[in-house]
Amino acid sequence: MSRSQRAKGQRRERELVNLHLKLDVFAERVPLSGATHYRGGGHDIDVYPFGRDHGALVCEVKARASGEGFVQIERWLGENDVLFLVKDRSDPLVTMPWRVWQQILARLS
Repeated sequence: MSRSQRAKGQRRERELVNLHLKLDVFAERVPLSGATHYRGGGHDIDVYPFGRDHGALVCEVKARASGEGFVQIERWLGENDVLFLVKDRSDPLVTMPWRVWQQILARLS
């Protein structure tokens, strides 16, 4: 990974941490962000919607300038609040716009 790619990833991770902090939800970047197995995972950020005394939601961040790979997901989601992606013999994936995530977090605090 090039230095500029790494810097872009770190910028996006900090952006998401700051968005959570503005909502009074503690969040933090993982040291070396995915490059190590800090706290047993290779993830990017920890989000604590239930408070710092409870376990964190372990989060991965993916950013693409062109949205490559996201276009079909956005098309399926459309104007809906949530998109469930279901693969046989796997747990469903849940995808939602920031506005919906923000509403959920507001209800928790």
